[in-house]
Amino acid sequence: MAMIDQDLIRLQPAMPQPMILVSESASDRLLAMMREKELDGYALRVFVSGGGCSGMQYGMTFDDELRDGDGEFHAGALRVVVDPISASYLTGASIDFTDSIMGGGFKIENPNAVSSCGCGHSFRTASNGEDGAPAGDGCGTCGA
Repeated sequence: MAMIDQDLIRLQPAMPQPMILVSESASDRLLAMMREKELDGYALRVFVSGGGCSGMQYGMTFDDELRDGDGEFHAGALRVVVDPISASYLTGASIDFTDSIMGGGFKIENPNAVSSCGCGHSFRTASNGEDGAPAGDGCGTCGA
């Protein structure tokens, strides 16, 4: 039986996974919006802030600055940045875009959310709703 020379086996490290998955339709729509607004050199900044009917709300904006601690990755040709605090709430989330006759828009699926508002713009995690109390009074967007 031949011995395998360990120097011949070179394992490639796994490619790091982006902290947020961005669908092709979402990436295409965001890149089109950036072209329409002539935002060359900008990235999509995805963030979480306090508020909304469930306690936390999602946000997205175009940004041309990278701040200390930001995570940065690419979804195709789209550059995405996330601050470290938001990253703790968004790791594993996905962003999709749908366009239909009944309406459409961007939708974030977040495995860290234990509950979400009906409109999907607001959410609660186990750590920001530990007391079991309702986190809000409903949403003006979805009427929940």
